[in-house]
Amino acid sequence: MNPLRRYEKIMEFLLTHKEVTVADLSQQLQVTGKTIREDLTKLEEQGLIVRVHGGAVLAHSDQFGILPSKEPLAKNRDEKTEIALKALAHINTGDIIALDGGSTTLEIARRLDDVPLTVITNDVYIISELATKNNIRLVVPGGYRVRNMLAGPEGVSYVKQLNIQKAFISATGVHLDHGLSIYTGDLIPFKRALIETALSVYAVVDHHKFGQTALRTFSTLQEISGIITDTGLPSDTIKQYDAAGVTML
Repeated sequence: MNPLRRYEKIMEFLLTHKEVTVADLSQQLQVTGKTIREDLTKLEEQGLIVRVHGGAVLAHSDQFGILPSKEPLAKNRDEKTEIALKALAHINTGDIIALDGGSTTLEIARRLDDVPLTVITNDVYIISELATKNNIRLVVPGGYRVRNMLAGPEGVSYVKQLNIQKAFISATGVHLDHGLSIYTGDLIPFKRALIETALSVYAVVDHHKFGQTALRTFSTLQEISGIITDTGLPSDTIKQYDAAGVTML
């Protein structure tokens, strides 16, 4: 297993368990404790984890583009609500939209009226939320479960055949140089399928994620139609993104 794949597996384990030990990781990944300690040092240098005695914990447990396995994040709920309301202004009755997995896109789903609409999603929380709205046509691509999301080539292939008008994408980090990024590569093919297929693509991210970079970039800022964020983003930062040709909504 190459180092980059090990880093992803370590981050995936941390997202689920919140804390890891060198011994557990060594057994899970079938490498020596020395290799694991070197991996943890690299991840700490990137600001992704904090080393503790015998293991590591997440550095920023509240800033993920993917949800934990048990329940959605409640952190920054006001910002997510503001972003969701802004996103709703871009959705019309009869639209075919896609909601990427994440806590902000879940907030969009919660606030969708039960009107004729087609929604494609790979997020089990969003699926559960929309299943009770009878007028919304829910489309669920196939795949295997990675925490709260479905991943795999079947779903990616299916999405590429659809006529998606608007896609709402989540991310862990938003950076002028590094674009949109996330911790695990398992979810990148689905995100790429949405970006490459939808007529309009909106990143929905709260202001805490600006200037952050996660392990894997999945999109440049030039590939998306705009970024929907909350009013907590400083005006100087907005000007920087405007100057780079990024539409801020």
